[in-house]
Order: sequence, then structure tokens, then C-alpha cells
Amino acid sequence: MKLNRSTFTMTAIVLLLFTVVSCLKTNKKETTSNESEIEMVAIPDFKISLAQWSLHKTIRSGEMGPFDFAKEAHALGFSAIEYVSGLYKDQVESMGIDAVVKKLKAASEVHGVKNLLIMVDGEGNLASSKEEERQAAVENHKKWVDAAQILGCHSIRVNANGDGSYDEVMAQAVMGLSALSEYAKPKNINIIVENHGGLTSNAQWLSSVIKKVNMSNCGTLPDFGNFCVKGSVHDCNEWYDKYKGVTELMPFAKAVSAKSYDFNEAGNEIRIDYERMINIVKGAGYTGYIGVEYEGDNLTEKEGILATKKLLEKLQ
Repeated sequence: MKLNRSTFTMTAIVLLLFTVVSCLKTNKKETTSNESEIEMVAIPDFKISLAQWSLHKTIRSGEMGPFDFAKEAHALGFSAIEYVSGLYKDQVESMGIDAVVKKLKAASEVHGVKNLLIMVDGEGNLASSKEEERQAAVENHKKWVDAAQILGCHSIRVNANGDGSYDEVMAQAVMGLSALSEYAKPKNINIIVENHGGLTSNAQWLSSVIKKVNMSNCGTLPDFGNFCVKGSVHDCNEWYDKYKGVTELMPFAKAVSAKSYDFNEAGNEIRIDYERMINIVKGAGYTGYIGVEYEGDNLTEKEGILATKKLLEKLQ
């Protein structure tokens, strides 16, 4: 059959599109006519950021200023960062939060890093049994919601601490988180709760709280290591299974924290099965950022950060 020019052109376009789509779908090496190999680059299942807590010793010792965080993160190979409010306590008191935020935003722009979230501590108990205290905590957190919006973050991480029984603290947490989430929603800021000790480290409890709040901008920040329900991390009387916990929190996750402590010669974390954790995260369909949060003692903070980053990159 003789093809006219129009038919030939359409056939060529279809074949070209089929070839492009086929190339995008494969990650296999292909060999060209001159035998050189072209590696098709796979899109990572998640992205990697740096949590400022990884550098808290360096900052608190005065070796590095808190406003140099963006610069240091960039130097270590990160393109996205997560702030810790407590590391700016003195600066907020002396300069005011507006000046602090302006300086942080300028630094992030100079060094080309994306601002993701602010981990907020020390602003009161959002699950307090006393209504006045709970409302004060909500008010105290609002300035950080505003700060997050100006910085271009998607979330602030809060704690859901309180007093009372299992069910009482749950009801109180729902009230506090709901009020703060209502304030944050029109600003397009998420309120996310980390498993951070006490009842919040009971993932079943925290998941129930988020379900009861039932707002699209209220979720979780699963941390690989913070699952001590009673006591402290260094002297814990009761642990919640971390793999079960992360699995239960992932359906509500808007950020993930890759806690790390120590590594063996092969570069694997010795307290946490990272491959298992990452499979849980991927299995939940999560494709956002995973924040490096080194908290060990056997490496310098920079060494621990890079070891964690390397491990995560291997598992992407």
C-alpha cells in the first residue's frame, strides 16, 4: 500500500512517542551502536532534607551560629532544611521573631535551600487539662505558623503534651490541635505532631487523635527513633515498637524524620533497620522529604549527618 505524506507523518509521530514513553518507563542500561552505555536515571521515591537538630551541639557550643544553618546545609549537599525553634530562643527574645524570620529567609535564598518546616518546642501544652493553659499554648504557636508562612514552609511540628488519663489527654489534644489547625488552614500551613515521648510515642493513640481532629492540614511527623512511652530515651521503661509505630503514623504523615545514632563499618544504622523503615515509608506511598536527624555520640555531627544521608541515598 502506498503511504501519502500525511499518513507517513502521523505514523512517524506515533512511533516517536512510543519510543519516548518506553525509554521513560525503563531503568535498564541500553547500548548504542557504538557500544557506549546510557544509564536511565530513576526518579527517587523520596527527597532528603536536613533537620537543624542534627547540628544542635555545634550551634549551642557557639561553634556555628543558628543563622548559618542554610549555609552549612548547602555545604553538606542538602537543598532543603527543617528549623528548630528552640535554637532561636535568644534571638527571638532580643531581635523579635519578625527580624529572625527575615534573616532566615534571606540566608535560605542566598544559599539556594528550600524551607520545609519549623519544629516548635517550649510554647505550652496543647493538650493541657486547663483550658486557659491550652488556649495560651495555641496563641503561642500562632507566631510560628505566621513565620512558617513567610519562610515558605509547609508545616510546623508541634507537641501534643498534656495531663490526665489516656482518653482525657486525647480529648484535650483534639481540642488544642483543632484550634491551631483552624488558624493555620487559611495560611496553607500544616500542623503536624511528632512521636516525641509520652502518649505521643504511642502511635495508636496519636493516630486516633489525628483521626478525631479530622482536618486536612493536621497530620503526623513519624520519627524513626522516638518511641519511648515511659521514661527518657536514655532510661526508658516502656518502648512502643518502632516499626509498628511508623506504619501506624505514615497514613497521616506530611514529613518524616530519619533519626540515627550509630553506624557499622558497612554504613548501616545499628539501632534501626533503615531498609525496613524505608520500605514502610515507601509502602505508604510517601514521596516527600525525609529529614536527616543525627543524634549520636560516636561521630561528629557532620560525620553523622553525612553517614545518614549516604544511607538514605542508597535506599532511594
